[in-house]
Amino acid sequence: MTAIHVSIPVRVLEDFDETLRFNQSRSAKITSLIQQDLQDVEGLSVRGASTRNLIAALTARDDVDDTMKTLLLQILTKSL
Repeated sequence: MTAIHVSIPVRVLEDFDETLRFNQSRSAKITSLIQQDLQDVEGLSVRGASTRNLIAALTARDDVDDTMKTLLLQILTKSL
């Protein structure tokens, strides 16, 4: 662990603190948010994925029924 200093608007910090549960650590939450953002940059999250990649991933899942797969494949064949 290392300590860092960042400057953010007071209101943003107040809003952020309101999202924390009573027993939740501000540092742990910020660490989690940074890790999520890094995953987004690497394209490992849903938020960072293109619509085409999301549809392809859904099509490949075992828990998606044949009707849904057919519809998804029809959408994939169209240009997005």
